[in-house]
This record gives sequence, C-alpha cells and structure tokens, in this order.
Amino acid sequence: MNRWFVVIGAILIQLALGAIYAWSVFTPELTNLDGAYKFSAGQAAWIFSAGLFVFALVMIWAGRKLASLGPRKLAMAGGIILGSGYVLAGIFGSSFISQLVFIGIVGGAGIGLAYVVPIAVGVKWFPDKKGMLTGLAVAGFGFGATIWVKWAGSWGGGLLNNLQLLGLDGVRSVFVLYGIIFAVMVLLGSLVMKDPPKGWLPEGYTPPAANSAKATGQVNFDSHEMLRTPQFYMLFMTFVFSALAGLMVIYCINLFGIDALTFSRLGSLDPGNPEFKTTVEWASAVAGTAMAVYAILNGLGRIIWGVISDKIGRKLSIFLMCLLQGIIMLLLFKMGAHTTTLVVAAAIIGFNFGGNFALFPAATADFFGNSTVGKNYGYVFFSYGIAGIAGPKIAGLFKDAAQGAATPAAWITPFIIAGVACIAGAVLILLAKPPKR
Repeated sequence: MNRWFVVIGAILIQLALGAIYAWSVFTPELTNLDGAYKFSAGQAAWIFSAGLFVFALVMIWAGRKLASLGPRKLAMAGGIILGSGYVLAGIFGSSFISQLVFIGIVGGAGIGLAYVVPIAVGVKWFPDKKGMLTGLAVAGFGFGATIWVKWAGSWGGGLLNNLQLLGLDGVRSVFVLYGIIFAVMVLLGSLVMKDPPKGWLPEGYTPPAANSAKATGQVNFDSHEMLRTPQFYMLFMTFVFSALAGLMVIYCINLFGIDALTFSRLGSLDPGNPEFKTTVEWASAVAGTAMAVYAILNGLGRIIWGVISDKIGRKLSIFLMCLLQGIIMLLLFKMGAHTTTLVVAAAIIGFNFGGNFALFPAATADFFGNSTVGKNYGYVFFSYGIAGIAGPKIAGLFKDAAQGAATPAAWITPFIIAGVACIAGAVLILLAKPPKR
C-alpha cells in the first residue's frame, strides 16, 4: 500500500476528532442566562474538561489494545462511539448532566479510542520523517475545529441559528448532525489504517546504527520500563504545562474576547448601557474569528513544528515552543483589548498549542522507541487530560467568581498562571536527556 494513503486516512479521522475543540462555539448559548440552558461558565468548562480527561484516559487503554484488536477495528469503534455521543446529546441533552455524559464522557471515549491509531500506524510507515508524519497525522484535529466552529456559528448564517432537526433547538440539532458526520468520516478514514509488513522500510532509507548520534527510536522500551525513567515524568510535566495554556484559551476565547473587547469600547461591562447588546454581538463575531484563526494555526502548527523538529531536534523545538507560548500568555490580557492583537495572540497560541501534538508523540518515539509508541504515547498523553481539567477550570473559576464585575480583570490571573507554567515547561525540557538502559 502507498504509505501516503495512511496520511489521507489519518487527516480524515482527525478532522472528525477535532470536534472537541469546537466546544467554544456552543458556550455563549449554553451560558446565556436568558437562554434555554443557563449553564454557569464552570459547568460549560466541566463538559469540555471531562471530554479531554476521558479522551486521554481511554487513549491509554486503546494504546495497550492496539496490537490485539488491530488499528482498523479500534478506529472504527472510536468513530461509532464519538458519533453516538453527539447524537444522544442532541436527543437527550437538555440538562448539564446529560451533556456531561454524552459529550464529555461518551464523546471523549470515542476520541480516545481513535486518536492513537493514525499516530501509531503512521510512525511505522514513516520512520524517516517522524516529526512531519505526526504533524500531518494530527493536523486535521486543529483544522477540523475551524470547520465545525464556522459552520455552526457563521457560515451561511450559522447552523446554530438556522438548523432544526427532530423539533430540537439549534444547539441540539447541531449535535445530531455533527454526530452523524463524525461517525462517517472516522469509518472512512479507518479503512486504510493498517501496519506495514514486518521488516518493511521506505525505499532508500537505512536506519542509523543504534549507537550512533543520529539514532532515535531504535531502542524500544515497554511501558513498565518507560514509567521507571525520569525522562518520562519530565516529558509528562512539560506536556501538562504547555497544553494547559492552549486548552485554557480554547475554552475561554469567546468569553474573554467578548469581555475584553466590550470593555475596551464601552469602558464597562454594564448590561444597562444602551450600546451593550450591539457591542457584545460585534465582540462575539470578532472572538469567533479569533477562534477560527486559532484553529487554523493549530493545524498548521502541528505540521510546521513537526517539520522543524526533524531539522533542529525535538528537545530544542519543544523548548522554543513553550517559551514563546509563555510570553504570549503573559501578554494576552492586554492584547485581547484590540481586534487585531486578539486575533494575532490567538494565532500564535494556536500555532504553538498545535505543535504539542506533533512534538510529543515524536519525542516519545525518539526516547522510548518507534515500535512501542502506540502503547507508550497514551501514558505521555494522559498529561493532556490533566491539563484539560486544569486549564479550563482555572479560567472558569475566576470568571464565575467575578460574575457581574464591571471590568474583565478576572482574566489576568489565569493567564499569568498559564504563562508561568509554559516557561517552567521550557526549563524542564532542557534538563531531559534520552534515556539509556
């Protein structure tokens, strides 16, 4: 089989799995105190965080079962479960608990089952271009969020405003439609998910000798061996710190953008201001554009950081990515007050956040072996589940505590926490060296 078919199938799968990053398009409607749902910002964050945590948790199990179940079956199961979660959320999702269960737990489990498959299969087909491959294989995850956000929110007037299925409102109608689409896309992409023949190597590629300076991924660690190395925990914590910032912004870019831009224009967040409603509508549109740009750069960051890491090395790439992310997070509150700088900040944060998903699986393969990356990366990726709870919840807690405040100052502290964490991750990765037996 032509190995580039694996890349096409991987992108198709990841476009659907990127559904979870589109959550911000639903949060304004879900948290509207005059709407049908009346969720708090914290409740909306819990649905998103639960999806990320279950995604990461199930991925550990999926990596362990990959060899026995086979990549194709595992990906198909993930697509069916993901699609079912969204469809059920559409039919029964009138309450916070039902959306938490169907979107967060069921949908997150479906993503976790399918996500590891393109990475594990792709690294075996592309041992010569691991950074590029992991970037391409997961690029669809970021690009998918752009599609689902813009289609639901603005393209053609927005599905949230115009779609009604089975007598449901806009939010739940979109859940049903998206669930069907997600299942079909993952099932189609899974058809080409199979490992290369044993001993296969790309034409013209000769693996470097195991004891050479260029050798990476030649020594394979089992999971229990990996978990005994300090390098695993250094990689794990760096991923927590780096992902925390990006996930915080995914959750709050709409809420923060509306607050910051409205305050910048009106000088307060007083709903009694006669211009408040129209200003919020304008700010919401700008924030939606910022989220779409974030998602596009998220996808590009996966590819570009992956290619860069093949040139300069995974360690230096992760250091630069974390350092830049930390600086921008520390500047985000000020940048959010202006249309152009909000979009620029979202673009840079999305670009760096996307790099995580190319660099950390490739670093896992470099450190602990190409052949065992499927089972090992799930453990490293569990850090993402922790960040998925910490990032959104930190922002949600500060936002809820400042409910009704006249200024958006509540956002300053979460952004500082995220910025300092990213810089700590940059320092930590510099101390990590490839493990030796």
